[in-house]
Amino acid sequence: MAIRNVCKIDIDNEILRKKSKIVKNFDEKLAELLDDMKETMIKNYGMGIAAVQVGVLKRVIVIECNNMFLELINPEIIKEEGEDIDTEGCLSVGNVKGYVKRPMKVTVKAQDRLGYDFTITGEKYLARVLCHEIDHLNGVLFVDKMIKKCGENE
Repeated sequence: MAIRNVCKIDIDNEILRKKSKIVKNFDEKLAELLDDMKETMIKNYGMGIAAVQVGVLKRVIVIECNNMFLELINPEIIKEEGEDIDTEGCLSVGNVKGYVKRPMKVTVKAQDRLGYDFTITGEKYLARVLCHEIDHLNGVLFVDKMIKKCGENE
């Protein structure tokens, strides 16, 4: 496993804005990417990371929630419910934090590192992180959806 460099919006905006490609090969290279992403996320105190954030345009995300690590390959939101406004930050954006409106609950279909299909439903925090990381795969950053920065008119 290796810690990879995290792409930053002010330096690597071009890659961060690209749409990631569907993963077709579930091989050792993918396993290495997932392991490196997990290590990179932990080292940078992240809650989630998308492959594009380490310069790889593949539809791959890793999330930490309640001391569990989730790996989602080719994730797709298939159901959204409710609405929740809360704060977000991002390893690729730096010290900016802001309020973003997200669904209160989402159901996502994805594949694991071996290519097996699964679905997961997340509420509140997990729903927020799933949406945030899946947005990365489509070239969207939380600042694009930010209602206001933290500290503004509070």
